[in-house]
Amino acid sequence: MSANRRSIGKALDHLKSWEGFLLVLLLVIVLINSLRSPFYLSIGNQVNLFSLSIEKIIVALAMAFVIINAEIDLSVASMMGLAACVLGWLHLQGVPFPLAILIGLAVGVLGGAFNGFWITRLGLPSLVVTLAMLIGYRGLARVFVEDRSIGDFPEWFDALGQQPLIGPLTLAMIIFFVLVIVAIAVLHFSGFGRYVFVIGNNREVARYSGVRVKRVKMILFMTSGLVAALAGLLFAARLGSVRGDIALGFELDIITMVLLGGVSIFGGSGSIYGVLLSILIVLNLRNGMLLANMTGHLQTGVIGILLILSVLIPNLARHAREQWDRRQAAIAVIGISKGGELAGK
Repeated sequence: MSANRRSIGKALDHLKSWEGFLLVLLLVIVLINSLRSPFYLSIGNQVNLFSLSIEKIIVALAMAFVIINAEIDLSVASMMGLAACVLGWLHLQGVPFPLAILIGLAVGVLGGAFNGFWITRLGLPSLVVTLAMLIGYRGLARVFVEDRSIGDFPEWFDALGQQPLIGPLTLAMIIFFVLVIVAIAVLHFSGFGRYVFVIGNNREVARYSGVRVKRVKMILFMTSGLVAALAGLLFAARLGSVRGDIALGFELDIITMVLLGGVSIFGGSGSIYGVLLSILIVLNLRNGMLLANMTGHLQTGVIGILLILSVLIPNLARHAREQWDRRQAAIAVIGISKGGELAGK
């Protein structure tokens, strides 16, 4: 009986956590959507739900590491566009396509290293640096393709982005599930993951503890650039062409997925599990809004509100918890003082 009570207690503790709240919210959204459309829970719709946003959720995994480390990368969507446009431009120049893919990925690594240099070596805020590069990388992408739409990619490349590879899963979906496993292993079960959390909690304490803070941050920004470039190339394969505005505005959904997942905007806390739940919430919410014939601008407004709430609610909860702890501590002090007075009498 006691074992059952402990199990029930643990289950209730999980439900009280942010991840538990997200799980309940996800179930409510799924229930509403399934009542709205009989085709919602079909395999085809669920695969389509993922495939339409697969590039965003791939980048969200890397973004989780960056924000837990108390930084942010606003340039990821622009880097997606730049890598895709470099691929298209190189294809027009007659560069062998496999080499063009490698160069596109290298652009992501170099872009991430460029961001990391200004942040780690010169101490500039990541918000300022990556906001500038959001504009800079997007402008550079437009330089490569101008106002053209570049396509006519090799058939095998388009097939990788558009055709199922294993069952109903495309290459991008397979890459996402592999990256989920890697992200969980690295963030929650490795020394590097502990460094990410420690630096996010307190950079100075981490530095005095012997953690190579600059190296960890540089690795994170280079990884963010690489993953963004990979997502951009996958997006190009899915669309079959590239333009200068490819992936424009994707950073809103990406950051919302991470913050809604319980990752603190101030760094030092969060989990891949929460991010996965928030990804499912955003995808299902967008799918439900499509079923309700809501316009794209209205959908963006809803996601924006969700972003604000994802930052506001955890902070309000933390403030309320701190107030409660102070009140309990005060009550305990009063109780001790009264006990001392009674003992003296």
